[in-house]
Amino acid sequence: MQHFSIQWPEALDETRFLAEYWQKKPLLIRQALPAFETPLPADELAGLSLEADTTPRLITCDSDGAYHLEHGPFDAERFETLTGNDWSLLVTDVEKHLPELLGYLQPFAFLPRWRIDDLMVSYAPVGASVGAHIDEYDVFLLQASGARQWSIDEHNDRSQALLPDSELRILAEFNASSTWELQPGDLLYLPPGVPHHGVACADPCTTWSIGFRAPTHAD
Repeated sequence: MQHFSIQWPEALDETRFLAEYWQKKPLLIRQALPAFETPLPADELAGLSLEADTTPRLITCDSDGAYHLEHGPFDAERFETLTGNDWSLLVTDVEKHLPELLGYLQPFAFLPRWRIDDLMVSYAPVGASVGAHIDEYDVFLLQASGARQWSIDEHNDRSQALLPDSELRILAEFNASSTWELQPGDLLYLPPGVPHHGVACADPCTTWSIGFRAPTHAD
């Protein structure tokens, strides 16, 4: 397995990142992991979601634009029913099921190891999305294959009201302030609470989400 380290932009390093961006503001790093080639193709991710001890989720969008959440593990027959671009597959704790991927978390070792929550890997067909949402933790979004368009909403007056009766914390309102298309090796850091929206735009679109717990004052 190759060993990677983050290729920081000019005049930026780990120390400056922690001082200026960590838990403060988003940062896009183009080719943070140059020549990155995913070791987990989309079909293998789907196969992992069939295994009994995994915790995958399937998010679908109906003709009215409403999102629905299903918890796995899934049966192979479920994937045979999926058509078009109205679904996304997300598998959490991938590094626990595939320990050989732990080495890919090494670029983030400058952050406290105890804060790493998990490696989540997602696949979506072109045009698919899980809706605009917020996370209550720090996350690095690494494009692993294909391409995904990410938008964020940094408006000071933004509303974080959620759609009613939704398990997915989807925002009722989202107005993009910045939009980028991420290619393999590109990395987007988002601090907690920043509204974001990702749409797959080139197949096979797989994205790695390296999540970090945001401790409470009690912690």
